[in-house]
Amino acid sequence: MAPTLYDVKPEPGDLIEIYRGSYQHWAVYVGDGFVVHMASPYAGSSSLMSVLTEKAMVKKEELWDVVETHKWKINNDLDEKYKPRPAGVIVAEACALVGQELSYCVFSGNCEHFVNELRYGKPESRQVRKAGEAVMVAGVAAVVGLGTVALAGALFGALFGGSNKKDKNTQ
Repeated sequence: MAPTLYDVKPEPGDLIEIYRGSYQHWAVYVGDGFVVHMASPYAGSSSLMSVLTEKAMVKKEELWDVVETHKWKINNDLDEKYKPRPAGVIVAEACALVGQELSYCVFSGNCEHFVNELRYGKPESRQVRKAGEAVMVAGVAAVVGLGTVALAGALFGALFGGSNKKDKNTQ
């Protein structure tokens, strides 16, 4: 089970991974119960709206308002690969971006890219990398004769099928 605030308290600069069924949403904890994250510029709209409009708004909101009823955890796993920037720098830069409308691209500028760039100075998305690996496998399968239906199914599953974690949620 993913930790909650009752189990583990995030520290300023920590990355928060929120399991939303078919994808994970990401935010950076900035202290006092608040996170900064990329979200749809339309109030009450899902993250899918950001994908469709190619725009996202940087918002500062209470952690519980962003998490809602979904499972979440502190996920600073890239600390093993990159040195985190100082927490004060992460928080100051995140808060300075609040209110800005940014370009959104699921492949090169999503919420995971956003928080990793704040924490590490590297816009990286493991979700996109995993989806790309699945697409490559599907492409090889198509070449060896499994056809375009298998390719389309593999691509859809890679992009929207979620992870294979046991604690997946539904929206």
